[in-house]
Amino acid sequence: MNKVSVIIPIFNVEKFLCRALDSLLVQSHQDWEAIMVDDGSTDHSVSIAQQYLERDKRFILITQENQGQAVARNNALKIVSGDYVMYLDPDDMFHPQAMEICVNASLRDNSDMVTFTYDHFYRTLNKWRHRLHLGNTKPRSKHYKNYSYFVTENIFEHATESTYPQGINRKWKVKHCQAWRCLLKTDLARKARFAEGVKYEDVPWWGEILLNVKRTTITKLPLYYYYPNPDSFIMSAGIEEHIRSLKVILKQTDELFEKATPKQRNAWNANFRKPYNKYLEKKQHQA
Repeated sequence: MNKVSVIIPIFNVEKFLCRALDSLLVQSHQDWEAIMVDDGSTDHSVSIAQQYLERDKRFILITQENQGQAVARNNALKIVSGDYVMYLDPDDMFHPQAMEICVNASLRDNSDMVTFTYDHFYRTLNKWRHRLHLGNTKPRSKHYKNYSYFVTENIFEHATESTYPQGINRKWKVKHCQAWRCLLKTDLARKARFAEGVKYEDVPWWGEILLNVKRTTITKLPLYYYYPNPDSFIMSAGIEEHIRSLKVILKQTDELFEKATPKQRNAWNANFRKPYNKYLEKKQHQA
């Protein structure tokens, strides 16, 4: 069985951490390790993580001074021992079949990366429940036997941050650059580092992934439960920090894509840089 290394950055998430870690314990694919990186938490997150260490030897805990989730993820990459890498945010959860489906798809298709999406119903319902001051709802957990998928050797044709134009075929689009949305072969994961000291740290990371991936399996399965946490790393930032971070990551990706082919560079500029430029302009207008 192929081992999956799951990287989990942790900072003051005592309210959510148990359900994230529990979603690993119920995985149908049991050959995994979970590298939890405490980023200087000041609540009970570390004691919760230590309980899971005692409970299951597949959990690993490393600690660092508070330096942000990019540093936490980069440090975890140094010690992964699995054939594959996945990323899990500590306020979110995996579907019970997430690892099984992704590993089997990679083996079946000889893919370096397998992409999936999140459960839109779970995210939207919790957003409305927050507005109505109601408690959180539990995710649905459908069992998947058969599913549609698409295999490509040109991920640039499908990856985008753009809003979909009316009438476009969305089926095999890989929308956004979140690290949690894919399983990666470890050698591919190690080629991409997260931008440290900024928000949107996964944008240059995603550029590195796209430039190095050879073969990708795209699914539209909702294998991730994304929780709309208002205190999350990105949501808690002020406008000035958004502006600064956007300028930094756009500069980094410009430098990264100088070495890309013209087609790759044009695709990145149209589908990622252009929408982030618009987002930067919007933030500057708000400031």
